[in-house]
Amino acid sequence: MITYDKLFIGGQWVAPSSTAVHELTSASTEEPIGSVPQARQADIDRAVAAARQAFDDPSGWAHWEPARRTDAIEQLAHQLEIRADEMARRVSSQNGMPISIATQLEGGWPLIVLRYYANLLREASFESEQQHLMGGTTIVRREPIGVVAGIAPWNYPQTLASFKHAPALAAGCSIVLKPAPETLLDSFLFAEAVAATDIPPGVINIVPGGRDAGAYLVGHAGVDKVAFTGSTAAGRQIAETCGRLLRPVTFELGGKSAAIILDDADLDLATVGERLFESLLVNNGQTCYLSTRILAPKNRYDEVIDTLAAFVTSLPVGDALDPSTMIGPMVSCAHRERVERFIEKGKGDGARVVVGGTRSSRSRGWFVEPTLFADVDNASTIAQQEIFGPVLSVIRYRDADEAVRIANDSAYGLGGTVWTADPERGKEVARRIRTGTIGINRYMPDPGAPYGGVKDSGIGRELGPDSLNAYLTYKSIYA
Repeated sequence: MITYDKLFIGGQWVAPSSTAVHELTSASTEEPIGSVPQARQADIDRAVAAARQAFDDPSGWAHWEPARRTDAIEQLAHQLEIRADEMARRVSSQNGMPISIATQLEGGWPLIVLRYYANLLREASFESEQQHLMGGTTIVRREPIGVVAGIAPWNYPQTLASFKHAPALAAGCSIVLKPAPETLLDSFLFAEAVAATDIPPGVINIVPGGRDAGAYLVGHAGVDKVAFTGSTAAGRQIAETCGRLLRPVTFELGGKSAAIILDDADLDLATVGERLFESLLVNNGQTCYLSTRILAPKNRYDEVIDTLAAFVTSLPVGDALDPSTMIGPMVSCAHRERVERFIEKGKGDGARVVVGGTRSSRSRGWFVEPTLFADVDNASTIAQQEIFGPVLSVIRYRDADEAVRIANDSAYGLGGTVWTADPERGKEVARRIRTGTIGINRYMPDPGAPYGGVKDSGIGRELGPDSLNAYLTYKSIYA
């Protein structure tokens, strides 16, 4: 059991305002693995006040020379690197992410993102001078936007938190992070890493809580910007609040991406199996950008079904902490039941179960057998709604034009893939898809390029230099 009895606010471990706690449970065994305090409104008030004080300090973080901030951000990356194995283990235990994946992503990606923004900051210019078109000169300054509310989900808790805190820190902002209640032990390990750096007290604060805590933080008068990753439904609620408050937001929301398998695609699993896994089922299907709608040409439809059936059944299902596991459990009992309702809906709507379709026979843990549906209508529930589990739907198409039409026939637009032996042909098809990101014969986000969605998948972008700009505000000085 890992137990914390204090909150990380203002650079210190402080007593919470109540005795309420979050109990953390292993997704693989259903056994208790830890507990942390719940942050109440009074704790959030303290965290926002600490962030505001740190930001307003005339000699504080926002006013440090970029090189000095760079050094502190690199210190944080180093402290997280020291804790990377333990971070991966904590995340894997809580949300069911296979440890082999957690080691690469939750242990590794935050380091990459922090170091990217440290390097970007090292070369950044925050003030320029230009000719005033009406005479004289204009100085254009980019200044930190202020106090940021960063809300991260449970599926990639540290990676997606880094998408927010890394550019915010580089910009000179202070931040209040609210992690998801399903994954909190990792956020306290992150706090320990922060405490071991030169980052000033109050620049990073952590308030563990549920939806009520998130809603209170989003609407707090001391917050200047919100960065949120989560469901589209929650994003709409946050957008209503921020719209009323005229508060800038960055949203990365849901997805129902398409994998377009062109008629010349290489389907040899020895060649493409690993890339298929990363694109279709990584993290047990609990990933927003996955290409869970698979569009197959009619002249290769049966071949695609057979290949995917062999692929899905080849993936070892087991305890998330077992290094051989490729498919672990769902994050919670409630989420497993949600995934199962979608599977039953798919059966009821006439789709054909090729593989899976049932709960795992394991006596403990929130497992769902990886499921492959064939003969799916793109208008059906399982093709239109985000399931967020190991469920794939195969949809037949006649030609590339119809494949593009089907891919775009979705309320979402976050990810996607095109599979082809001709990368140039794949790029041409990719350009026609209404989505924020898309891969050719693979899918792997680039920390140096914008990441985000269109339509119901979000507003704004994370990663890349554009994300740094999202935490800056512009000031023109006419001279």
